[in-house]
Amino acid sequence: MLEKLNAYIVDHKKKIVFFIVSLCLSVLVAGSTYSFGVLGPLLVLAFAALGTFLIALFHNPRTGFWVYLTYCFILGFLVKSFLNIPVGLALDGILVLTWLSMLVNMKKFNWDKLKNEHVIISFVWFVISFLQLLNPYGGSVTAWFNELRFAALSWLLVAPFVFLLFNRMADLNRFILAVLLLSFVATLYGMKQLYLGLSAGEQTWLNAGNAGTHIINGKLRVFSMYSDAGQFGASQAIMAVIALTLATGPFGFAKKVIFALFALVFLYGMAISGTRGALFALAAGLFAALFLNKNFKVLIVGIVFCAAGFGILKYTTIGDHIFQVNRLRSALDPKDASLGVRLDNQHKLKSLLDDLPFGAGLGMSGMNGTTYNSDRPIANIPPDSYWVKVWVMYGVVGLVIWFALTSYIIGKCSGIAWKIRDPKLRVKMIALTAGTVACFICSYGNEVMNGMPSSVMMFMSWSFIFIAPALDQQLLEGGVDGADI
Repeated sequence: MLEKLNAYIVDHKKKIVFFIVSLCLSVLVAGSTYSFGVLGPLLVLAFAALGTFLIALFHNPRTGFWVYLTYCFILGFLVKSFLNIPVGLALDGILVLTWLSMLVNMKKFNWDKLKNEHVIISFVWFVISFLQLLNPYGGSVTAWFNELRFAALSWLLVAPFVFLLFNRMADLNRFILAVLLLSFVATLYGMKQLYLGLSAGEQTWLNAGNAGTHIINGKLRVFSMYSDAGQFGASQAIMAVIALTLATGPFGFAKKVIFALFALVFLYGMAISGTRGALFALAAGLFAALFLNKNFKVLIVGIVFCAAGFGILKYTTIGDHIFQVNRLRSALDPKDASLGVRLDNQHKLKSLLDDLPFGAGLGMSGMNGTTYNSDRPIANIPPDSYWVKVWVMYGVVGLVIWFALTSYIIGKCSGIAWKIRDPKLRVKMIALTAGTVACFICSYGNEVMNGMPSSVMMFMSWSFIFIAPALDQQLLEGGVDGADI
């Protein structure tokens, strides 16, 4: 009898475990409902979900990244929905847990692959940023730490993922598909905000002082699930560049149509955000894509069309009655009031930074500056640009180093994309490179590449481009089709 029982347990182990776990959960849900009402079962289910996530994560670290990427896209929504809970810290928690899982499974990875320029540069920038703690002008340590997380730590922790976890063609395809779908969902949610209204948390966020920048002439600048309209609009412009570039690739007709539809949706999302800087992201990204395609006839035609578009916006009043068109047109007006304010702010910052070649320190500009260092005059002047913010925090010395490092990576990526031989892989690399160019240029007007999800998309794109030569070699030797997005 016991032998039969043991044999049954061995043969049906998974079913038995599932039954026991389900039974335990049922008992916990029933007991917690009796004791705590509706809150009880919700907590039980939350802990069950967390437990499932941890088991999956430590079995396969890739799980952590996909959760992290999704969380990056919805972080702005969560922040506005749970205004009194620091949900942003969960982002770092997921990242740290993913790295713990990688260390637990470290024998599965080839750590020598981390010896490359991208990871080294991210480490150099992290060291520079960490040393800003010693800046004599610096203020709150909390502000320094909060800024370090986004300005350098996330770059350092995200850059190695591709080299260790996602170094196959299938991983590249999944990444591109994931960012396209998540961005598409963001556009749909933005349309919901525009046509059906905001949630209670989003309205509270607007009423807390953000209406001044997000309600223009009674019209909402859509911010979707992101931190603000600037991040949403720029991200949509970046994704439009990527989708348009993919639509020109050597794929089947159906895929070309799908990519083109994605691009149209993202362009619409860019328009309803009312983000003027996104226009320059679009232009810079498309120029980079056309140039890297080596089709100089198309490049010339593209430049003519872009020039015509800019000319219509600058020298005509066509579409002026449409709020979104009017917003884009104001980006080309040198007499625009907001541009004057930005230039005045840069003038003030210049006088304060004259004696600070290494800057005022991390957390001394932007939201962290006004929150934790409001007693310092420099912290209360809006940077209105990530380039300017880097200048304020790191000084002219740090700005030159940052600009040189970023330009080197973009130049290296452009060179790699230029030389890729497999036509389908090549267009994917051109799309990602053009997207990072768009992100970098757009960051002159808004704090884009320091926010989510643009920053993680940029870091992952750079890493994928760095491994592209190896993927290219595999495709040429094995005859593997790299088009299965």
